[in-house]
Amino acid sequence: MTTWLVTGGAGYIGAHVVRAFQDVGIAPVVFDDLSSGLERFVPDGVPLIKGSILDTDLLANTLDVHQCAGVIHVAGFKYAGVSVRRPLHTYTQNVTGTVSVLQAMERAGVNRLVFSSSAAVYGTPEGDIVTEDDPTRPESPYGESKLIGEWVINDTARALPGFAGVSLRYFNVVGSATDEVYDVSPHNLFPIVIEALLAGKTPRVNGTDYATPDGSCVRDYVHVGDLAASHVAAAQAMMAGRELRPSYNLGSGDGLSVIEIMDAMARITGIAFTPEVGPRRPGDPDRIVANGDRAAADLAWKMRYSVDEMVASAWNARRAAN
Repeated sequence: MTTWLVTGGAGYIGAHVVRAFQDVGIAPVVFDDLSSGLERFVPDGVPLIKGSILDTDLLANTLDVHQCAGVIHVAGFKYAGVSVRRPLHTYTQNVTGTVSVLQAMERAGVNRLVFSSSAAVYGTPEGDIVTEDDPTRPESPYGESKLIGEWVINDTARALPGFAGVSLRYFNVVGSATDEVYDVSPHNLFPIVIEALLAGKTPRVNGTDYATPDGSCVRDYVHVGDLAASHVAAAQAMMAGRELRPSYNLGSGDGLSVIEIMDAMARITGIAFTPEVGPRRPGDPDRIVANGDRAAADLAWKMRYSVDEMVASAWNARRAAN
């Protein structure tokens, strides 16, 4: 059976990728330092190697022992706001860490890599729908570190014959495809709202005077199950010898407003509330949405969930954890 390594496979996104691999008959191996991932998110029977991606020797040995055909590199420090205060930590985890993964792959003779990048590489775009042809102008150490990671991967592909790497860029990942895994981030909108409701508190909207239909920011929200499926589709394309573009947006093409999310939360949870309105956060643009047409053509990318289904899956998975 073919085996792929998933770095960060005990985290919210990585654990969904692990299950998506299992669904298509590919054996996953998880490599995670459990700094934000949870051991219980790893399915029974899936090997879990506890270690840092900065440990190149352990990575190379893991790839060799498990005879991995490729790597899904999800591990990283993913908090854009916090990265401004912790730039050195961010660059170490996301740039030095990616270099370490590539070095381990070269040592082990593994030449396929799917990189979990971010739409943060674009910064604030000129238009309200981002395509892969738009300029990359990241505005945080996090976005910069992801873009540098892409550069290193692309340079490696040019330097090493037979090496293939692809970067998948996306904004806000939400929902759950299994009640066994849920978003534990203290910085993401869905878990912030859900935890507030569970604690009997009123969720908050940061600004309602933006140039959008309801005055709140419009953002891309993509379901984690759809995201995981496209990571696996990229891996399968590589194994089939198909040539892929260096990067793809995984985007909705239209987006949802923060108030639309709040309305769905009230509908699905049955908890009636009127969100508090706070001031704008500095630097928040009115609308940022990514176009996913290229990924739809090459990676079977598709938005399969409505906003109510996204919220319901997140709510059900979080309550199942209690």
